[in-house]
Amino acid sequence: MRLIDTHTHLDFPDFDADRSQLLASAQQKGVERLVVLGVYQSNWQRVWDLAQQEDSLYAALGLHPLYLEQHQPEHLLELRTWLERLAGHDKLCALGEFGLDYYLPELDRDRQQTLFEAQLQLAAEFELPPLLHVRRSHAQVIATLKRFKLKRAGIIHAFAGSYEEAREYIKLGFKLGLGGAATWPQALRLRKVVAQLPLEAVVLETDSPDMAPAMFPEQRNSPEHLPEICAALAGICGVDGEALARVSSENARGVFGW
Repeated sequence: MRLIDTHTHLDFPDFDADRSQLLASAQQKGVERLVVLGVYQSNWQRVWDLAQQEDSLYAALGLHPLYLEQHQPEHLLELRTWLERLAGHDKLCALGEFGLDYYLPELDRDRQQTLFEAQLQLAAEFELPPLLHVRRSHAQVIATLKRFKLKRAGIIHAFAGSYEEAREYIKLGFKLGLGGAATWPQALRLRKVVAQLPLEAVVLETDSPDMAPAMFPEQRNSPEHLPEICAALAGICGVDGEALARVSSENARGVFGW
Protein backbone atom coordinates (compact mmCIF):
# COMPACT_ATOMS: atom_id res chain seq x y z
CA MET A 1 0.00 0.00 0.00
CA ARG A 2 1.42 3.36 -1.09
CA LEU A 3 -0.12 6.39 0.60
CA ILE A 4 0.12 10.18 0.71
CA ASP A 5 -0.85 12.10 3.87
CA THR A 6 -2.09 15.40 2.46
CA HIS A 7 -2.51 17.20 5.79
CA THR A 8 -0.28 17.06 8.87
CA HIS A 9 1.10 19.40 11.49
CA LEU A 10 4.29 17.50 12.14
CA ASP A 11 6.06 20.70 13.15
CA PHE A 12 3.97 20.86 16.34
CA PRO A 13 5.79 20.19 19.63
CA ASP A 14 3.71 17.01 20.06
CA PHE A 15 6.24 15.31 17.77
CA ASP A 16 9.49 16.77 19.08
CA ALA A 17 10.42 13.67 21.07
CA ASP A 18 10.03 11.08 18.31
CA ARG A 19 9.51 12.78 14.93
CA SER A 20 12.28 10.93 13.08
CA GLN A 21 11.23 7.52 14.40
CA LEU A 22 7.60 8.25 13.55
CA LEU A 23 8.47 9.18 9.97
CA ALA A 24 10.57 6.05 9.55
CA SER A 25 7.71 3.93 10.87
CA ALA A 26 5.18 5.65 8.60
CA GLN A 27 7.36 5.07 5.55
CA GLN A 28 7.69 1.39 6.44
CA LYS A 29 3.88 1.26 6.42
CA GLY A 30 3.72 2.80 2.94
CA VAL A 31 3.23 6.50 3.68
CA GLU A 32 5.56 7.88 1.02
CA ARG A 33 4.88 11.62 1.11
CA LEU A 34 3.44 13.97 3.70
CA VAL A 35 2.41 17.62 3.60
CA VAL A 36 3.16 19.83 6.62
CA LEU A 37 1.01 22.96 6.78
CA GLY A 38 1.91 26.30 8.30
CA VAL A 39 -0.82 28.03 10.29
CA TYR A 40 0.72 31.31 11.44
CA GLN A 41 3.73 33.46 10.59
CA SER A 42 5.97 32.25 13.39
CA ASN A 43 5.83 28.58 12.39
CA TRP A 44 6.61 28.97 8.67
CA GLN A 45 10.37 28.70 9.18
CA ARG A 46 9.96 25.55 11.26
CA VAL A 47 7.71 23.97 8.61
CA TRP A 48 10.16 24.89 5.87
CA ASP A 49 13.16 23.58 7.80
CA LEU A 50 11.42 20.23 8.32
CA ALA A 51 10.62 19.93 4.64
CA GLN A 52 14.26 20.59 3.85
CA GLN A 53 15.50 18.01 6.33
CA GLU A 54 13.21 15.09 5.41
CA ASP A 55 12.88 13.78 1.85
CA SER A 56 9.29 12.66 2.43
CA LEU A 57 8.02 16.02 3.72
CA TYR A 58 6.62 18.91 1.68
CA ALA A 59 5.61 22.35 2.92
CA ALA A 60 2.55 24.56 2.63
CA LEU A 61 2.40 28.02 4.20
CA GLY A 62 -0.68 29.95 5.28
CA LEU A 63 -2.60 31.93 7.88
CA HIS A 64 -5.22 29.77 9.63
CA PRO A 65 -8.50 31.39 10.75
CA LEU A 66 -8.27 29.90 14.26
CA TYR A 67 -5.24 32.13 14.90
CA LEU A 68 -6.99 35.25 13.65
CA GLU A 69 -5.92 37.35 16.64
CA GLN A 70 -2.25 36.51 16.03
CA HIS A 71 -2.26 37.50 12.38
CA GLN A 72 -1.07 41.01 11.57
CA PRO A 73 -1.42 42.89 8.25
CA GLU A 74 2.32 42.63 7.69
CA HIS A 75 2.09 38.84 7.85
CA LEU A 76 0.29 38.80 4.50
CA LEU A 77 3.14 40.84 3.06
CA GLU A 78 5.61 38.43 4.59
CA LEU A 79 3.70 35.48 3.14
CA ARG A 80 4.04 37.04 -0.29
CA THR A 81 7.77 37.44 0.30
CA TRP A 82 8.08 33.76 1.22
CA LEU A 83 6.16 32.75 -1.90
CA GLU A 84 8.29 34.96 -4.11
CA ARG A 85 11.49 33.55 -2.65
CA LEU A 86 10.37 29.92 -2.91
CA ALA A 87 8.55 30.16 -6.25
CA GLY A 88 9.16 27.00 -8.24
CA HIS A 89 10.85 25.16 -5.37
CA ASP A 90 9.80 21.52 -5.44
CA LYS A 91 9.38 21.42 -1.66
CA LEU A 92 6.71 24.15 -1.63
CA CYS A 93 3.60 22.30 -2.75
CA ALA A 94 0.64 24.46 -1.72
CA LEU A 95 -0.77 27.49 0.10
CA GLY A 96 -2.39 26.69 3.41
CA GLU A 97 -3.81 26.11 5.83
CA PHE A 98 -6.35 28.89 5.50
CA GLY A 99 -10.10 29.31 5.09
CA LEU A 100 -13.21 30.17 7.09
CA ASP A 101 -14.32 28.95 10.51
CA TYR A 102 -17.88 29.81 11.55
CA TYR A 103 -17.93 27.31 14.40
CA LEU A 104 -16.32 29.65 16.93
CA PRO A 105 -18.44 32.81 17.36
CA GLU A 106 -15.52 34.90 18.62
CA LEU A 107 -13.78 34.72 15.21
CA ASP A 108 -14.84 37.86 13.34
CA ARG A 109 -16.35 36.78 10.02
CA ASP A 110 -15.50 39.94 8.10
CA ARG A 111 -11.84 39.74 9.12
CA GLN A 112 -11.79 36.07 8.23
CA GLN A 113 -13.25 36.78 4.81
CA THR A 114 -10.70 39.48 4.09
CA LEU A 115 -7.85 37.17 5.05
CA PHE A 116 -9.38 34.29 3.09
CA GLU A 117 -9.70 36.31 -0.10
CA ALA A 118 -6.21 37.76 0.23
CA GLN A 119 -4.75 34.26 0.40
CA LEU A 120 -6.90 33.01 -2.48
CA GLN A 121 -5.45 35.86 -4.49
CA LEU A 122 -1.94 34.71 -3.59
CA ALA A 123 -2.82 31.13 -4.53
CA ALA A 124 -4.01 32.35 -7.91
CA GLU A 125 -1.01 34.61 -8.47
CA PHE A 126 1.58 31.98 -7.54
CA GLU A 127 -0.40 29.10 -9.08
CA LEU A 128 -0.43 27.06 -5.88
CA PRO A 129 -3.27 24.76 -4.81
CA PRO A 130 -5.10 26.09 -1.72
CA LEU A 131 -5.53 23.75 1.25
CA LEU A 132 -8.69 24.99 2.90
CA HIS A 133 -10.04 24.85 6.44
CA VAL A 134 -13.85 24.95 6.18
CA ARG A 135 -15.96 24.63 9.32
CA ARG A 136 -19.68 25.41 9.19
CA SER A 137 -18.92 27.81 6.35
CA HIS A 138 -19.35 25.74 3.19
CA ALA A 139 -21.88 28.05 1.53
CA GLN A 140 -19.63 31.10 1.93
CA VAL A 141 -16.49 29.24 0.85
CA ILE A 142 -18.22 27.84 -2.24
CA ALA A 143 -19.61 31.26 -3.18
CA THR A 144 -16.16 32.83 -2.77
CA LEU A 145 -14.43 30.12 -4.82
CA LYS A 146 -16.96 30.61 -7.60
CA ARG A 147 -16.04 34.27 -7.72
CA PHE A 148 -12.31 33.61 -7.83
CA LYS A 149 -12.45 30.89 -10.51
CA LEU A 150 -9.02 29.50 -9.61
CA LYS A 151 -7.14 27.85 -12.44
CA ARG A 152 -5.52 25.48 -9.96
CA ALA A 153 -7.83 23.92 -7.39
CA GLY A 154 -6.80 22.34 -4.10
CA ILE A 155 -8.23 20.37 -1.19
CA ILE A 156 -11.10 20.89 1.23
CA HIS A 157 -9.45 19.65 4.42
CA ALA A 158 -11.42 17.36 6.76
CA PHE A 159 -14.51 17.51 4.57
CA ALA A 160 -17.66 17.04 6.64
CA GLY A 161 -20.29 18.75 4.52
CA SER A 162 -23.32 17.46 2.67
CA TYR A 163 -23.32 15.51 -0.58
CA GLU A 164 -24.66 18.60 -2.37
CA GLU A 165 -21.77 20.68 -1.02
CA ALA A 166 -19.34 17.95 -2.06
CA ARG A 167 -20.72 18.13 -5.60
CA GLU A 168 -20.16 21.89 -5.69
CA TYR A 169 -16.52 21.51 -4.66
CA ILE A 170 -15.99 18.73 -7.19
CA LYS A 171 -17.42 20.94 -9.95
CA LEU A 172 -14.83 23.55 -8.95
CA GLY A 173 -12.06 20.95 -9.31
CA PHE A 174 -11.38 20.49 -5.59
CA LYS A 175 -10.54 17.23 -3.88
CA LEU A 176 -12.08 16.30 -0.54
CA GLY A 177 -9.74 15.43 2.33
CA LEU A 178 -10.91 12.47 4.40
CA GLY A 179 -9.36 11.25 7.62
CA GLY A 180 -10.20 10.02 11.07
CA ALA A 181 -13.62 11.65 11.52
CA ALA A 182 -15.51 9.23 9.28
CA THR A 183 -14.00 6.17 10.98
CA TRP A 184 -16.17 6.76 14.04
CA PRO A 185 -19.40 4.69 13.92
CA GLN A 186 -21.45 7.54 15.39
CA ALA A 187 -20.55 9.83 12.45
CA LEU A 188 -23.61 8.55 10.60
CA ARG A 189 -24.24 11.58 8.40
CA LEU A 190 -20.63 11.91 7.32
CA ARG A 191 -20.29 8.18 6.64
CA LYS A 192 -23.39 8.31 4.43
CA VAL A 193 -21.86 11.17 2.41
CA VAL A 194 -18.47 9.46 2.15
CA ALA A 195 -20.14 6.32 0.77
CA GLN A 196 -21.51 8.40 -2.13
CA LEU A 197 -18.31 10.21 -3.09
CA PRO A 198 -16.55 9.32 -6.33
CA LEU A 199 -13.08 7.98 -5.56
CA GLU A 200 -11.64 10.46 -8.08
CA ALA A 201 -12.57 13.26 -5.64
CA VAL A 202 -10.93 11.81 -2.52
CA VAL A 203 -7.54 12.37 -0.92
CA LEU A 204 -6.44 10.98 2.45
CA GLU A 205 -5.12 12.84 5.47
CA THR A 206 -4.51 12.46 9.19
CA ASP A 207 -4.42 16.08 10.45
CA SER A 208 -1.82 14.78 12.92
CA PRO A 209 -1.72 15.29 15.87
CA ASP A 210 -5.50 15.94 15.77
CA MET A 211 -8.55 13.98 14.57
CA ALA A 212 -7.53 10.57 15.88
CA PRO A 213 -9.45 7.73 14.20
CA ALA A 214 -11.75 5.34 16.05
CA MET A 215 -9.02 2.67 16.08
CA PHE A 216 -6.76 4.91 18.19
CA PRO A 217 -9.14 6.78 20.51
CA GLU A 218 -7.79 9.58 22.70
CA GLN A 219 -4.31 9.14 21.27
CA ARG A 220 -2.04 11.54 19.43
CA ASN A 221 -2.88 11.07 15.77
CA SER A 222 0.02 10.12 13.52
CA PRO A 223 0.79 9.45 9.85
CA GLU A 224 1.48 5.90 11.02
CA HIS A 225 -2.31 5.54 11.35
CA LEU A 226 -3.01 6.33 7.69
CA PRO A 227 -3.12 2.66 6.53
CA GLU A 228 -5.81 1.88 9.12
CA ILE A 229 -7.71 5.04 8.22
CA CYS A 230 -7.51 4.07 4.55
CA ALA A 231 -8.83 0.58 5.27
CA ALA A 232 -11.74 1.93 7.32
CA LEU A 233 -12.70 4.51 4.69
CA ALA A 234 -12.41 1.90 1.94
CA GLY A 235 -14.95 -0.21 3.81
CA ILE A 236 -17.35 2.74 3.90
CA CYS A 237 -16.80 3.36 0.18
CA GLY A 238 -17.29 -0.29 -0.69
CA VAL A 239 -13.84 -0.82 -2.21
CA ASP A 240 -10.70 -2.56 -1.03
CA GLY A 241 -7.98 -0.65 0.76
CA GLU A 242 -5.45 -1.02 -2.04
CA ALA A 243 -7.88 0.56 -4.51
CA LEU A 244 -8.51 3.57 -2.28
CA ALA A 245 -4.80 3.94 -1.56
CA ARG A 246 -3.98 3.90 -5.26
CA VAL A 247 -6.68 6.31 -6.42
CA SER A 248 -6.32 8.75 -3.52
CA SER A 249 -2.56 8.90 -4.05
CA GLU A 250 -3.05 9.56 -7.75
CA ASN A 251 -5.46 12.34 -6.83
CA ALA A 252 -2.96 13.87 -4.40
CA ARG A 253 -0.16 13.74 -6.96
CA GLY A 254 -2.45 15.57 -9.37
CA VAL A 255 -3.20 18.32 -6.86
CA PHE A 256 0.47 18.90 -5.99
CA GLY A 257 1.92 18.34 -9.44
CA TRP A 258 4.07 15.37 -8.37
